[in-house]
Amino acid sequence: MINRLIENIKKTEAPIVVGLDPMIDYVPSYILNKAVKEQGETLEAAGEAIWEYNKGIIDAVYELIPAVKPQIAMYEQFGIPGLVAFKKTVDYCKEKGLVVIGDVKRGDIGSTSAAYANGHLGGVQIGGRKCYGFNEDFITVNPYLGTDGVKPFVDVCKEEKKGIFVLVKTSNPSSGEFQDREIDGKPLYEIVGEHVANWGEDCMGDSYSYVGAVVGATYPEMGKVLRKIMPKTYILVPGYGAQGGAAKDLKPYFNEDGLGAIVNSSRGIICAYKQDAYAHLGEEGYAEASRQAVLDMKKDISSIF
Repeated sequence: MINRLIENIKKTEAPIVVGLDPMIDYVPSYILNKAVKEQGETLEAAGEAIWEYNKGIIDAVYELIPAVKPQIAMYEQFGIPGLVAFKKTVDYCKEKGLVVIGDVKRGDIGSTSAAYANGHLGGVQIGGRKCYGFNEDFITVNPYLGTDGVKPFVDVCKEEKKGIFVLVKTSNPSSGEFQDREIDGKPLYEIVGEHVANWGEDCMGDSYSYVGAVVGATYPEMGKVLRKIMPKTYILVPGYGAQGGAAKDLKPYFNEDGLGAIVNSSRGIICAYKQDAYAHLGEEGYAEASRQAVLDMKKDISSIF
C-alpha cells in the first residue's frame, strides 16, 4: 500500500492528505436540518448528516489528492451511527481510488494490539471466510508500550501489504512534556524514530517502508533530524495551516526525490467555507470551498520545491 500511496502522490502532484474530522457544527445547516427532519434529534441524524457532509467534500476533491485521513474519535462521539458514517466514508473513499489513513492512534500489547490491527487493517476468520471490518489502508499507532505494542500491527501490515504511521513527534504544544525528554543524551522522539526505522527494515515497499511516522509541521528543526534518522520512512505531517505550520516549514520532511512526506490539513479544508477567503461561496458551496482550499494548499506546498 505504500507503493500505492506514492503512485497517487506522483499522479496528483500533491503530497496532501485531507483530514475528514467532522464536528457537528462544521456541517452546513441545510444538511443537518434535513437529517433531523427525517430522523429527529438523534444520533442517527448526526451520523447521516456527517456522512452527507463528507460525501460532498470527497466528490469535490478526490481527483486532486492522493489520500484522506478520517479521525475516528470524531465519529465515535456519535456512537454506533457515527461508526456507520466512518465505515461508509472509508468505503466511499476507496471506491474513489483514495488511500485511506485511519487516524485511530491505537496502542496496546499482544492479542489486544492484534485485535486492533485486524479490526482496522486485517480481517477475522469466521468459519471458512475472512471478513474485514473497517478495512483502512493505513492507521496511526501509539508506540508508548514499545515493540510489544507495535509488532502485532507490523505483522498484519506484512500479511495485508498495508501500513502504519507511528507517533514520533506530534504537533501539539505539550508534546515535549514526554517526547522531548532526554534519555542517555538523546530526546525521546529520536529514540522512537530509530525504532521506527528498525521496525520498517524488513517491511519494505519498493522505496519506502510500510512503517511510517507522524512528525508535526510545527517542529521543522526536529523534522530535519528525524528525516535523517528515518530515510526510508514516509512521514505523515500534521499541524499545517490551522495549527500554525507553514509551507516554509515543510521542506525538511521531504527527501531529495521530492517524496517521503505527506502533509495533512483538516479544518483548513473541510471548514474552508467558514473562512473569509471562501465565504462568498456560502454554505451550499462548502464542497467547492474545500476544493479551492486544496488547490491553494497544493500551490502553497509546491512553492518549497
